[in-house]
Amino acid sequence: MKVRFTLTMDDLLVNGEHFDSVVLDWETDTTQEDVMRMSEVWISSQDFLTRRMQGLTRVGESSLTIEPVGQA
Repeated sequence: MKVRFTLTMDDLLVNGEHFDSVVLDWETDTTQEDVMRMSEVWISSQDFLTRRMQGLTRVGESSLTIEPVGQA
C-alpha cells in the first residue's frame, strides 16, 4: 500500500542551530505491518528522532501523521 508520512517538529536544535519548525513530507510503498511497527516505535521511544537524525540534539514537540494514499 502507498502511504504519506508527515513529520512535524517544533523547537529544534540541529548542529547547534535553532529552528522554529520543520515539516518533512514523503510518500512510500509499505505494508500495514511496517506502518504498525513504526507507529509503535514512535509512540514508545522518547528519543526516536534524536537517535535517527544526525545533528539533531533537541526537539520540543513533534508529531507523525501516517495516511494511506492508494494502492501500490
